[in-house]
Amino acid sequence: MNEQPTKQGFKLSEVIIIVIITCTFSIFAGISYGKIKYSEVININNLSEEKNEDLEKFITQYKYIINNYYEPSKIDEEQLLSKALASIIKELGISDPYSLYMNEEDYNEFNINLDGEYEGLGVGVSKDKDGEPIIINYTINNSPASKEKLQKDDIILAIDGKDTAQMSVQEFCNYILDSNDKSFLLKIKRKGEEFSLNIKKGQVELSSVNSKVINQDNKKVGYIGISIFASNTHSQFKTQLKDLEKENIDSLIIDVRNNTGGHLKEASKIISLFLSKSNVIYQLQKGDEKVKYYSNGKENKKYPLVILANKNTASASEVLILSLKENLKAKIVGEKTYGKGTVQELIELSNGDKYKITTKKWLSPKGNWVNDTKGIVPDIEVKNDSSNLNGDNDKQLQEAINTAIKLNK
Repeated sequence: MNEQPTKQGFKLSEVIIIVIITCTFSIFAGISYGKIKYSEVININNLSEEKNEDLEKFITQYKYIINNYYEPSKIDEEQLLSKALASIIKELGISDPYSLYMNEEDYNEFNINLDGEYEGLGVGVSKDKDGEPIIINYTINNSPASKEKLQKDDIILAIDGKDTAQMSVQEFCNYILDSNDKSFLLKIKRKGEEFSLNIKKGQVELSSVNSKVINQDNKKVGYIGISIFASNTHSQFKTQLKDLEKENIDSLIIDVRNNTGGHLKEASKIISLFLSKSNVIYQLQKGDEKVKYYSNGKENKKYPLVILANKNTASASEVLILSLKENLKAKIVGEKTYGKGTVQELIELSNGDKYKITTKKWLSPKGNWVNDTKGIVPDIEVKNDSSNLNGDNDKQLQEAINTAIKLNK
């Protein structure tokens, strides 16, 4: 293999997203995420002669159809081209589940949490079954919902006079998302009592990082969990890591269980908090060409690191794990990870539709590829009931704490 000259840092000209699509639908009301925009440029000169001929054949047939269809007024060329592109991406998706065509609604689902903030109410909602009203699962700190004292298990009977029993969760969320109105009238039922509440949309910051100090056996073990690599995850992580270090922690546990990925750039910046500039943090490969990307950090952290992972740990989380394992000998506790070793780019079309396509492999600093069934095998395997994460019966966390203490002796 030919290897390109190495590149310092991770200043990619493209926006790279590594993410697993999950269709869990307990969603934030009024989510609105920024769009990743690309210029629509197809440089036909970059295609081979053979591929040029194939494309010309398609263009010839396309023009014939447009010019000869018996009812030209019914032809929407933009829609036709979008459908054609969607078919191409769908064909790729037969062997690659991460290449995907998305309309605006699909994209909003796909992009949940990745921006780290949105304009909305700041509630997670669900409903038990059709014909029943919307229920609040939780409210987000410092959101309009929390400021108006909405609570978990509050029942939203109606919004602006519309019965929520006749809405799906998606319809309820889209009503807030798509509305130009900033204020909504909610009819709430709480512990048998009904009342009305006016609430305004506002900017809601999503928290993707949580931390604490665990005192055990006369040691201070720092714990920091990352739920997703959103656009604001690095800033949250950096702040909380500094707070933990001010507590003079002896070791650190990084919990990426059930973290299915997100923005590679955010993961890279977090990795750089632990490694000096001399360290490779990952590699990207396209064909036979590989490019190494280096840390932007100032120093290697001295305290022991333990990383918690499970079968739903994927993508950017796996980048972080292997980088810290191969560079700092971090120990991995839990289960074998998902195994997603590819990188996607997200492209937006002029009609608002988008598609993401796999363009590269990512490799560990030492060139390992963990795609598909490989995953990352933990140093210490511990099975756990996923419902026990961070609970009293969290066997994986307890083993991670014990490992961190042993590494510090």
